[in-house]
Amino acid sequence: MVKKNVNPILEYNDKIQSGEIVACEKIKIIYQHLADEINNPESKYIYSEKRAKHCIDFIEKFCKHSKGKWGGKAVVLELWQKAFLCALFGILVKATGKRRFNEAILLIGRKNGKSLLASAISIYMMIADNEAGAECYAVATKRDQAKIIWQESMSMVKKSPFLLSVIKCRTNELKCDLFESTFKPLSSESNTLDGLNTHYAGMDEVHAWKDKNLYDVIIDSTSAREEPIVLSLSTMGYVREGIFDILYDSAKRCLQSIKDGNFYNEKFLPVVYELDKREEYQNPEMWIKANPNLGVSKSFDYMQGAFNKVLEDSRKVANFLTKDCNVRETVSEAFFTFDEIDNEETFDFQQIKPAYYIGGFDLSETTDLTSACAMFELPDRPNTLFIESMYWLPFDLLEKRVKEDHIPYDVWYEQGLLRLSNGNKIERKDVEAWFVELAHKYNILPISIGYDRWCAQEIVNSMKATFGATCMHEVKQYAKVLSNPLKMLANDFKSKQIVYNNNPITKWCLTNLAVKTDVNGNIQPVKAVNQNGRIDGAMAILDAYVAYIDNKDDYRNAVGF
Repeated sequence: MVKKNVNPILEYNDKIQSGEIVACEKIKIIYQHLADEINNPESKYIYSEKRAKHCIDFIEKFCKHSKGKWGGKAVVLELWQKAFLCALFGILVKATGKRRFNEAILLIGRKNGKSLLASAISIYMMIADNEAGAECYAVATKRDQAKIIWQESMSMVKKSPFLLSVIKCRTNELKCDLFESTFKPLSSESNTLDGLNTHYAGMDEVHAWKDKNLYDVIIDSTSAREEPIVLSLSTMGYVREGIFDILYDSAKRCLQSIKDGNFYNEKFLPVVYELDKREEYQNPEMWIKANPNLGVSKSFDYMQGAFNKVLEDSRKVANFLTKDCNVRETVSEAFFTFDEIDNEETFDFQQIKPAYYIGGFDLSETTDLTSACAMFELPDRPNTLFIESMYWLPFDLLEKRVKEDHIPYDVWYEQGLLRLSNGNKIERKDVEAWFVELAHKYNILPISIGYDRWCAQEIVNSMKATFGATCMHEVKQYAKVLSNPLKMLANDFKSKQIVYNNNPITKWCLTNLAVKTDVNGNIQPVKAVNQNGRIDGAMAILDAYVAYIDNKDDYRNAVGF
């Protein structure tokens, strides 16, 4: 009796939902969704076993390992890899017969065969996807990084007599004359970014990308192709304020919309292997959530050894979390962990209607951001602080800051999270105008506004005239003044008692905050190593928090606690 082929998507989903294979929530959501679509005869999508099997058979028949103990041996795909390939290549739009997904992101811990899989997909897209003149690229911001997967693909070709018979290996190009197709490394350093007609792009280690423009160029270059694929691959890395965070947030929104039944982006396939909770890194049974190839390409002994190093040296925790457990973290010297500051709760002024707030602002001239915030409590949510923030950059410097710092200020401006001051410096009146706007638009008034006196005398005098002389509260920027409030603020973040409307600029500023300690053990905020990182949003919140502590009784009496 011939055994019927089992759909790898359905088999994998059954095993992760039952717990036979331990998987994180994001993986469970996406594969349950795919299984539901496959099993639903009314779905607008259809599963093609022929097209899915074509990709898998090609890889296992013609692609070989290029190095290590498996060097020269045929690639044997694991179930999770087959499920991913079947989703990417086998799920079609019923009405057109074309692939459903044209963009995917695969986030996975290191040493899980990411480069091997990406290389095999690249070769398949180049010569076996039935696309004449296919332009395929291994993409990274730096040429050396772009060549990693490309060179892996070239080594794979050289190990296979069949592939070597149809693909020519050149210095910076794999070329197939039969189909007039190519596979090249491509970086933002290249002078060939214009005129691309991309059929496939594998974007490697996007956690290290700071150039959003390269991603946009690649996406735009696929518009003339009927079934292009852009595949982003990465480990987590640290919080990057670049394209990775945008893609990761898109993946989260997509998965949440699937869970809610809304379908945020039906052409985007988010496959995210990660720990569900930061503390799971201490439980070896949970490591497979971020490492589906654990026990195959990545040994348990390796993971145990890396974990033992963490036990010996706590400074290695951040690296172990990001690279081996795929947990988002802040830079290693940052004061806050990402888990501590991550809070996706949002609010709407119009709905909750707070009456009074404690304000704070942090001024700058040109390079840094200027930030202001309004912090308030609600009678039905005592001890929870809600924060609304606004940011400013000079109009004349926006393009330069985006280009040189590789920070998405332009995106934040379009989202209404950032405002522009005319000219080449921040106008103090713009900051005051925002506080006045809160009063006029939302009918919310300040009880106290904390500030650093640096370059603030003019705006302080003006705001005293607007809101009253007793409203302005100077916060001296000394370690002995800021130390305890900063520690208290950290505890409030950790207990999720700070709701900052999930503002990405605020989150970014918090991740850039480090501290230095004086001889008395007091801590003082400083900028972390990354000189393009800004902490202004965090400092505005800290100034408001000090003003809140110092005026807590007056504020709560006004609110009606």
